[in-house]
Amino acid sequence: MTDVAVILASIAEAPAGPSAAAFFDLDGTIVEGYTAEVVFRDRLRRLDVGPAEFGRTAVAALDMRFRGAPLDALVGVAFEALAGRMEDELNELGERIFRQDVAGRIYPQARQLVHAHRKAGHRLVLATSATSFQADPVAADMGFDAVLCTRPKVQAGMLTGEVDGDILWGPGKARAVASYARREGIRLADSFAYSNGTEDVPLLMEVGHPRPLNPEPGLADAAHMRGWPVVRLERPRRGFGLVPALRTGAALYALGWSAAVGASVGLINRNRQAGANVGAGAGSDIALAVGGVTLNVTGEQNLWSDRPAVFMFNHQSSLDMLVLGDLLRRDFTGVAKKELARDPRFAPIGWLVDIAYVDRQDTQKAKEALQPAVDKLRRGISIAIAPEGTRSPTPVPGPFKKGGFYIAIQAGVPIIPVVIRNTGELMWRNSFWLHPGTVDVAVLEPVPTSGWTATDLDHHVAYVRQCFLQTLDNWPGDASGSSGDHPPGDGG
Repeated sequence: MTDVAVILASIAEAPAGPSAAAFFDLDGTIVEGYTAEVVFRDRLRRLDVGPAEFGRTAVAALDMRFRGAPLDALVGVAFEALAGRMEDELNELGERIFRQDVAGRIYPQARQLVHAHRKAGHRLVLATSATSFQADPVAADMGFDAVLCTRPKVQAGMLTGEVDGDILWGPGKARAVASYARREGIRLADSFAYSNGTEDVPLLMEVGHPRPLNPEPGLADAAHMRGWPVVRLERPRRGFGLVPALRTGAALYALGWSAAVGASVGLINRNRQAGANVGAGAGSDIALAVGGVTLNVTGEQNLWSDRPAVFMFNHQSSLDMLVLGDLLRRDFTGVAKKELARDPRFAPIGWLVDIAYVDRQDTQKAKEALQPAVDKLRRGISIAIAPEGTRSPTPVPGPFKKGGFYIAIQAGVPIIPVVIRNTGELMWRNSFWLHPGTVDVAVLEPVPTSGWTATDLDHHVAYVRQCFLQTLDNWPGDASGSSGDHPPGDGG
């Protein structure tokens, strides 16, 4: 078995530049499990699968599993069932399922491999038998340059029920990769290919650097015979387990206990902020400790150099709240969506530090809720805010909203970017369970807002967001690069 670090080193040693490519399979290679199953389960929940389609799908799946039948029959059943659907509808379905489920299945170490190839200047190609609805959202999130996949035939924006071209399975995928390489001037001898399936042996034999990832038994045997290095990636940690459940319970108890202590201190001193200073910092410290989470912070001096300030952080997990509490410690509050007031992981500290809850569906109420934040800044209380406005399903920061920037301008205070990575790996956005590990934090230098106006605000927002992207892409002191990627050249 080969360690991921060895593969990363081989990428760094390979010829750099776009004449080499990295071809990645999707299901089982980048994503744990099968995206087709995720889509099918979603359709079942929405009663979008009739008895006839269910029966035909089951027969085709059993033929593949036990008789080694090719993928063609299963794809044919799926495309026939989707005949008459609008392409835009299925694109929206793919995006929604990606955000709700598939994003949390991406192997963090697969992101590291993709990032390493990008740093080497290699062309990134997703090569999969999956449909475009399954593949395109993953490719967009991870910054692939091209997608080779099984595409449905579309006429006047509507699916016909037929396949447009070949089904990219087995030799068909290998042919598609070879054709792409000829068109784009890619040297396959310098290129890499990653897959978990035995059917992709023809693809792996096309390139100079075959890399079986999480191989099934047939591919593992083929790799052993040919001397290919085999890597098994660490599974995404997002499910239930006894240890995560116990740690989560202990962390919540510690958080609630600390909030109670802080509230008592505030009542005794008749000073809510004094209580918040006791409860937020100590509560976050204890909750992180019992949860098995440690922080690795660079630029810590920037937390204290220019207060009060608007601390902006990229938001992927409920764990971010504990991280911010541990970092900021005293004399701060925040702005959060009103739904978090009912989240037991957040509500105790949110109540203690007097969070400004915003109704994102009501623009006027949102503006009114931000005014107390401006008043607090003028009284010396810093504000923590996620400019994305919600948790991102992946390490890629979403678009930044302007509310936090308006607050900083009106109060005349700087913006301090707090760049966080790894929280989504320890507690995914839709998960209740906290897993132990290390969270990396980079606190950047304060960004002055003096002289900013509404007319040039878009430029400043783009600049601050780019600071996040550049830090995630080139993490301070990290030679191997970041696990949080973004598509190159688009600012995110």
